[in-house]
Amino acid sequence: MPSAPLRLATSLVALTAVLAASGAVSAHSRTGTTDGTAAGASTFADASDTDRHRAKTNWSAGWAAPVQRPSTGFEENWAETGFAHQTVRQVVRVTGSGTAARIKLSNRYGDQPLKISGATIARSAGGASVRPHTVRKLTFGDRSTVTIPAGGQRASDAAPLGVEQFDSVTVTLYFAEPTGPATFHSQAYAKSYRAEGDHRKDRADYAFSAHTNSWYYLSDVELSSRPAGAAGGASGPSGNGSKDGDGAKAGRRDTVVAFGDSITDGYGSTGDANNRYPDQLAERLAAAGTPRPVLNSGIGGNLLLNDSAWYGDRAADRFDRDVLDKPGVRSVIVFEGLNDIGFSEVDLPTYKPNPQLSADDLIAGYRELITRAHARGVRVVGATILPFKGAEYHTPRAEQKRQQINEWIRTSGEFDAYADFAKAVESPGDSLALNPAYDSGDHKHPNDAGYKAMAAAIDLDTI
Repeated sequence: MPSAPLRLATSLVALTAVLAASGAVSAHSRTGTTDGTAAGASTFADASDTDRHRAKTNWSAGWAAPVQRPSTGFEENWAETGFAHQTVRQVVRVTGSGTAARIKLSNRYGDQPLKISGATIARSAGGASVRPHTVRKLTFGDRSTVTIPAGGQRASDAAPLGVEQFDSVTVTLYFAEPTGPATFHSQAYAKSYRAEGDHRKDRADYAFSAHTNSWYYLSDVELSSRPAGAAGGASGPSGNGSKDGDGAKAGRRDTVVAFGDSITDGYGSTGDANNRYPDQLAERLAAAGTPRPVLNSGIGGNLLLNDSAWYGDRAADRFDRDVLDKPGVRSVIVFEGLNDIGFSEVDLPTYKPNPQLSADDLIAGYRELITRAHARGVRVVGATILPFKGAEYHTPRAEQKRQQINEWIRTSGEFDAYADFAKAVESPGDSLALNPAYDSGDHKHPNDAGYKAMAAAIDLDTI
């Protein structure tokens, strides 16, 4: 019979082997299944997995959308009515990768506290369906429910979910109580789905019988990155001074933010196809062997110098939260100004306030953004304003302003670099108009091919 010391040593060896095996099974890597989870993983991640990720997670950008005030917009949406005893399922494509994910929810424009009665995240199986065995329960401070005050924002805890660049992830929110009007992103060019009752755990899409093309409450999906100081990627201290105060740590600093109006947002691109110019820029970077997160901070109709109930806060007022406060920002592409020039040329209720502004007024607005970005260590690439001859607000006065501003962007040297979007998409026979091959039909917004030409016009070394 073995001695007591020998029995103790044998037990310790066995315990070590069990713990090692347990760690291997609970690591949510891509090996073992086609769903990005380890073999035998349960449908929902357990608390130990979440705790393990929370303890040492560095967050990097995965996806983002700037939020807006509730409005009816130009197509049906659910923002003004909000939700009650309903489930909303939203599908977004990430341009980062990681082993854990978290979301941020915004009640910035709510008129009452917002109660989230339950939430999940999963990998998409197309439409409103999700891939089996990837559904992860989202918690907020270890609780499955959270109340976000009017004007507030809240980040979820980490959820263990293996995500690769260009994966589509599905965020599902259940609202047991009336929400009031919803903070949202109006023009998503991607479907969001709604079901009556609590369907946050559903894998199939049967219950999700309604859809719109807006995102609700969801402002960010962030992904875990390598621990600070790890080799590989563009790591190092983040110079953008994150203000989260919720456990985010310095990590990779290579995020590109595309900041602008409806042309950045993707108006005229094919729905649910991810063909906006920021999407195609992310694909260019990956094809060049330098994969990096690219965030889309465009809002349709947005203005450089004026707030709008329809088109979001003016660029200067949203620049921090939609650009500089995102994790790991290295560079921003500033592409604003067309609406400031054009809206003042027509008398439409949704275009107001629309005062006449000079080219010098807009240049002063650009300079403010440049100064603020440089103060946070962020490079700024200016983008020339596209030709828009034939659009409802094209006039000789508007064209003169566009020419003055574009000349300044190209020659002043005040931006760190510039992307000549105007040159990339102008008509070979008329530089004042979009190339017909790139025109979505309204003579101011590109189509998919035009957005590809814009992405190709960016010198990757400048970002």
